[in-house]
Amino acid sequence: MAVTANNAQESEWTRHLAVGVAALLMLETLTGLSIFLLPFSVPNQVAVLLHTVAGVVLLAPFAWYQARHWERYRRLPMTHVKLTGYIALVCAAVAIVSGLVLSAQAIFMSRISYTWDLVHIVATFGLIAAATPHIVLLVIRTFRAGASDPATVLRAAQIRFGRRVAVATTVLLGLILATSSVYRSPDLQQEFPADYSYLYGPDRPFAPSLASTVTGGPYDERVLSGSESCGSAGCHEEIAREWSVSAHRWSAMDAAFVRVQDVMAEQNGAESTRYCGGCHDPISLFSGAKNVFVDDLTNRVGFDEGVSCLACHSIQETDVQGNANYVMGLPDRYMFESKDGRLAKAVSDFLIRAYPKHHVETLSHRLFKSPEFCAACHKQFIDEEINQVGWVQLQNQYDNWRKSRWNEPGDPTRTIECRECHMPLTDSADPARGDDADYNRTPADGKHRSHRFLAANQFMPLALGLEGAEEQAALTEKWLRGEIDVPEIAHKWKEGPAIPIEIIAPGSVLPGDEVPIRLAITNNKVGHDFPTGPLDIIQAWVELVVTDQDGNVVFESGQRDERHFVEPGSFMFKAEPVDQFGNLIDRHNLWEMVGVRYRRSLFPGFSDVAEFSFMCPGGPLTDAAVAEGGVRAPIDGSAVDQEFAVAASDGVRELKVSARLMYRKADQFLLNFLFGPESGVTSPVTVMSESEVRIRVGPAT
Repeated sequence: MAVTANNAQESEWTRHLAVGVAALLMLETLTGLSIFLLPFSVPNQVAVLLHTVAGVVLLAPFAWYQARHWERYRRLPMTHVKLTGYIALVCAAVAIVSGLVLSAQAIFMSRISYTWDLVHIVATFGLIAAATPHIVLLVIRTFRAGASDPATVLRAAQIRFGRRVAVATTVLLGLILATSSVYRSPDLQQEFPADYSYLYGPDRPFAPSLASTVTGGPYDERVLSGSESCGSAGCHEEIAREWSVSAHRWSAMDAAFVRVQDVMAEQNGAESTRYCGGCHDPISLFSGAKNVFVDDLTNRVGFDEGVSCLACHSIQETDVQGNANYVMGLPDRYMFESKDGRLAKAVSDFLIRAYPKHHVETLSHRLFKSPEFCAACHKQFIDEEINQVGWVQLQNQYDNWRKSRWNEPGDPTRTIECRECHMPLTDSADPARGDDADYNRTPADGKHRSHRFLAANQFMPLALGLEGAEEQAALTEKWLRGEIDVPEIAHKWKEGPAIPIEIIAPGSVLPGDEVPIRLAITNNKVGHDFPTGPLDIIQAWVELVVTDQDGNVVFESGQRDERHFVEPGSFMFKAEPVDQFGNLIDRHNLWEMVGVRYRRSLFPGFSDVAEFSFMCPGGPLTDAAVAEGGVRAPIDGSAVDQEFAVAASDGVRELKVSARLMYRKADQFLLNFLFGPESGVTSPVTVMSESEVRIRVGPAT
């Protein structure tokens, strides 16, 4: 019986099936540990591919081998060796099933399940913990059996088994190293052009922008581009669609920006446009394209992406000084991610989904969720290096917010941060849904933060003819009016318009009286000054119309003429910057700005008042009016039927006062300068809020 048992054991150790299954299991275990424990690398990505293929290949032979193995030994008494074998079998089965599920998710779905991933990892460690003593104890028992022929034969079989498994595993691991050495990443141009201009010094290659890179040098334009792939990989389709029509996407192709940048380059040299590049077109800036020797001053590098997905998500640190004071990281791309072709894209997409740890850790940080992250670009100034005179503050949304009622440090129940307004939560199937690092969310809330970045530009998406521009413009108009609900912060702010307008007027007036009208305009919901941004361009003004009961205009202000200009003297929120000679900055030539001669805007929570007055129509009755039945008012003014007398004199019985707060992104003078008055280009006008009251003409009742 001993000889028969030993012969059976020997045959198990020498079967090619056993060697193949063991080698594949060893490969799966080692590559799995490498993927889990070692840093992101090309060999580890190859390991992911081989791990997946080997797992599929292993399925059939493993099932066949385990079925035979179980049938051969199931009738033997239960021992610790048999028990560890059963545990190893269960763990291996769980690891294979979970691995197949993860592979299917990586191929067909938008992301792998972290629950299944955890099951796969735990099963792997369980397999190691059970299979190791199962095999080691069998080998120890054989070596302790002495020098008998059966024991010697069995030991030899086990040694051959170990050698064959080791050789097969080594060959497979060598395949990973060989493939890794053959793979060639894209030949990236990480050097400045030989003729690059270091106008501001060799240690400040991107000046006058404050932006920098972790290497101190340039990045190939492909490093930060490729946003389209984020939406075509079956992963971030919703977010990419939102971004594609946002101001971040078209920041470099903005027609007004391009024209102003041309003028700046022509006047001060192309190097000066680096000042704009850190925020408007970082791909162009960091690739070294904003150079004095380039022929195309619009710098088409990165033109279609502006602030791309990677340009935002690769930033490592920021400073609240503004003017693009941030440090751009150098993202490690996955294999074939920058290659053309369907197969290359399929492989890179699979790797990102199957091996997401690097993708998540490098492109998702707590920094991105903070107002300080936004401050790097949403705070701007001009200094002596630009205007040759001295420091001047420009738009500054960050400090507006920081000093406002919306910022209560340490109290998230009362604070509203940038992303909560401009990136409201939206129902989502995106892999980015849920976020435990967002204080008012849960990891499984089924929502992502919108990447439309709704703000105040309802003009440029339409002007550029972008796909989805009509929807973006309509949503922007609703946003400007305060009509978009944000449920997660509804308890923190008031309902109604973002900037309501209220008419304060007398209840009744007499003909010939001076009628005072006051309009109270309040910054109700905006988290920073209103308006904000370049106030030399933006216009927000009051349109006031007074009519009688028949619709005849009695008084008006804030009208636009046929050329789209707002009439002089209108009440307007704006700024009038000047250069060092006192000339008005009216072509967005901010590089010449040294100060402002006029500025009017609304701080969060504050109100401003626009005052108007006009004469109420009508007057004393004429003899003709009396002859027609009117009653002449007594000279002392104490008429019994003054109202009838007024009606008989000119028919004015009521005045309707209508006030509207109007907003447009660009004033007509600038648009005419940029595109020519014959172009017909004009900015859409949004009615942000409106109000109406009626004034009785006659004695007070």
